[in-house]
Amino acid sequence: MTILHISQPVDGGVARVVVDLVRGQREAGCRVLVACPQGGRLAEEAAVAGALVLDWPAGRSPGPATPAEAWRLRRIVRAAKPDVLHLHSAKAGLAGRLATRGSVPTVFQPHAWSFAAVEGPLAAATLRWERYATRWVRAVLCVSERERADGEAAGLRAPWHVVPNGVDVRHYAPADSAARRAARMSLGLDLDAPLAVCVGRLCRQKGQDVLLDAWPEVLASVPAARLALVGDGPDATALADRVRDLPEPARVRLAGDVADPRPWLAAADLVVLPSRWEGMALAPLEAMAMGRPVLLTDVPGARECLPPGQRPQALVEPESSADLARGLIEALSDPIECERRGAIAREHLTERHDVRNVVAQVDALYRTLLRRDSADGMPRQRGAHRRSRVPGRS
Repeated sequence: MTILHISQPVDGGVARVVVDLVRGQREAGCRVLVACPQGGRLAEEAAVAGALVLDWPAGRSPGPATPAEAWRLRRIVRAAKPDVLHLHSAKAGLAGRLATRGSVPTVFQPHAWSFAAVEGPLAAATLRWERYATRWVRAVLCVSERERADGEAAGLRAPWHVVPNGVDVRHYAPADSAARRAARMSLGLDLDAPLAVCVGRLCRQKGQDVLLDAWPEVLASVPAARLALVGDGPDATALADRVRDLPEPARVRLAGDVADPRPWLAAADLVVLPSRWEGMALAPLEAMAMGRPVLLTDVPGARECLPPGQRPQALVEPESSADLARGLIEALSDPIECERRGAIAREHLTERHDVRNVVAQVDALYRTLLRRDSADGMPRQRGAHRRSRVPGRS
């Protein structure tokens, strides 16, 4: 099987999902190609994982350049001759569907709905597009049941499939007290202070601004607490300014972008991600794989990724700094309970979110779509556009 992944995000969770799929699909003997912009980590890591990487210059947002981006994708697809086209996130979903219009069996994976990320006329236009463009896919692949339900509630009629995100549980191994101490020493952190870590792109979606709003209240109750923001992004400067405006001592560290988040996860007592929207974020899964408890906003994917017994204490309302502060205070005031929650989280993660299971489920989806095409008597005509027949929901 020849698989072509297309992604505009070249860093963060989407890029990691693509690389994990590439690695597993190459191990299964598939021919795998990745089309993406240069820069970031995706091109290099996909190549190391065994993919043939194709340069696809593309901006993050739709604009006047979108038709040219779609045309370039059309040429890439014709040259690659894939059996399956897998589009990741909104921009690839837009350009890829315009480029092929169902002429190749296509899977669209939104990684959080684009219409949830914008407001006003742009949100309405984005929603109209998503409703229209489902005719050009064989499957819309969601990473949580809530993401699928949100799509249905928004009026999308699609062949839905749900495969929860996963992480490599061998790579994100549990960190014991010795590993925590070693990580803190290597990062120059206080060895005993309660530490909350937020790993994610510095942008409005991830909600670090809400976390900084909550932090003074946390320090009022847990004066020794520390906070680390790990990542980079468009809001880096604005967040740095907010940190400087916090009352002293703020005890907040901006760690910047890191190639490997594992030392920070190992050092943490608690991993927090106050997102405004998600599909199913990877950072909490990585934290739980390392035996760390998490505190999340109740956005798509969050509730489903948690051990059922931890949902009341690990979920807060989105954009509520007061709720977030209460959750942080409760966790950082009780390190023994954090250890207990972390151990349970690791066990749950290993059972439910091993990336090897994700790869196997995605492979089964591809093969089902190809069998349906064959059974329908609709062999794919490479390079010829046709309107796709929407298979039944699964």
